[in-house]
Amino acid sequence: MSFGGIFPALALPPGFAVSLLGNSKGYGPPPFATSREESTRNDPDARSYTCSNPLVRGGAGAVDRAAGGRRSDRYRAVVTDLVRAQVPVVMGVLNVTPDSFSDGGRYADLDAAVAHGVRLAADGAHLVDVGGESTRPGADRVDAGTEAARVVPVIRQLAVAGVPVSIDTSRARVAEAALSAGALVVNDVSGGLADPDMARVVRDAGCPWVLMHWRGHSRGMRDLAHYTDVVTDVRTELAQRVDAALAAGVAADRIVVDPGLGFAKTAEHNWQLTARLPELLALGFPLLFGASRKSYLGRLLADADGVPRPTAGREAATAATSLLAVAAGAWGVRVHDVLGTVDALAVWRAAGRPRLVADRAGGERADGIQPEGDR
Repeated sequence: MSFGGIFPALALPPGFAVSLLGNSKGYGPPPFATSREESTRNDPDARSYTCSNPLVRGGAGAVDRAAGGRRSDRYRAVVTDLVRAQVPVVMGVLNVTPDSFSDGGRYADLDAAVAHGVRLAADGAHLVDVGGESTRPGADRVDAGTEAARVVPVIRQLAVAGVPVSIDTSRARVAEAALSAGALVVNDVSGGLADPDMARVVRDAGCPWVLMHWRGHSRGMRDLAHYTDVVTDVRTELAQRVDAALAAGVAADRIVVDPGLGFAKTAEHNWQLTARLPELLALGFPLLFGASRKSYLGRLLADADGVPRPTAGREAATAATSLLAVAAGAWGVRVHDVLGTVDALAVWRAAGRPRLVADRAGGERADGIQPEGDR
């Protein structure tokens, strides 16, 4: 059975064709892999590698490889259940900020924030991503103390309630406090660039670390959206962040990458990254995709006068982009509307988990149809 037979009128973006791959995909690098080369093997059953990281291979400072590269490994279950999940991971957004672009101020109160986090988990979120600093374009930074004071009480109460939590921060101090309060994953929009101490915190904790593509803080990010080829450049720069994390002693099976849609990216850059996602997946690491409610979707859905669609009206477009990303092989999606995304993924599973695959060389789709722009 082909996907085209189910939806014969489906129009795919240039760069994609469709096939049914079933439910055999395993997300994430092999356990205990310690280099990008090892991670690309992507063999869930493999256990023996030529280790290229001296911190794990042996010698001074060596740690126990059987414990995932950590002297103690309290996060092993997180890696097994989330980083190496066999189903797409849904990360629900919980901003406890007064100025985030979509929901700033709605959950600044502790009780409201905790209630919303519990609701996101009940709707199907595998992780609730708690952030205390807005990273919308043009936003001013807050100090680390303010950020920590916003997120730590929320994380502590959500953890007590049994809600799995990630901390959305680029500061090592905030990440350390959040992990102590019960966070399981560090989601770092700077990929470790904003705070050189972040690698140490993640390495010592042994927790998963989301490395996002990043070129600079929010206030100046628009000026940094210049690329020779956005997909190639993002892939190269993400690979550099992965190499830096591995060199710092972070185990490869704790790393997730994120192309950073909207962060020093124009709308066209975001669409290119979406259409050519397999090129980023070739890095060999789980990939988190976060398009939720972003301004480029609002511009796509602008009214007849050119006024962008408000954030509340971008949920269907968010679900569509998330579904495209998952069908291309993304490990997870970060969204505000968890229930809508969970419903869309239920449809995808019922249809046989169809996968988008890259075109053959030359721009021709696997079904022989030329992309519209080339006709």
